[in-house]
Amino acid sequence: MKLEIDLSYLESMAAGDNDLIKEMIEIFKEQVPEFIKEMREALTNNDSKALSSVAHKAKSSVAIMGITSLSEELKIFESITSNNERTEEYLTFVNSFISNTNEAIKLLDNISAKL
Repeated sequence: MKLEIDLSYLESMAAGDNDLIKEMIEIFKEQVPEFIKEMREALTNNDSKALSSVAHKAKSSVAIMGITSLSEELKIFESITSNNERTEEYLTFVNSFISNTNEAIKLLDNISAKL
């Protein structure tokens, strides 16, 4: 599945200010490694509440960037981790988040370069 990014929400928030859009993209790029670090630590510690918290924070950032498919995935991940359900799937969700955000950052870099 090809990752799609729809920056229309961000563009409307920025009211045509490309510098602001670039800044928001940079903030997202800085947040992603922190989210990944927190997810890995929570997995290592079998801490489903911490995973739920990170999924919640990441979901907002991902949604602002218009990465709807990943935002939906994080919504499911947040729900199952908050209820400590389907624990055998946690690693799959985290790995999916990592690969999707890596792809998203490449796409966002291309978008940012054209602004």
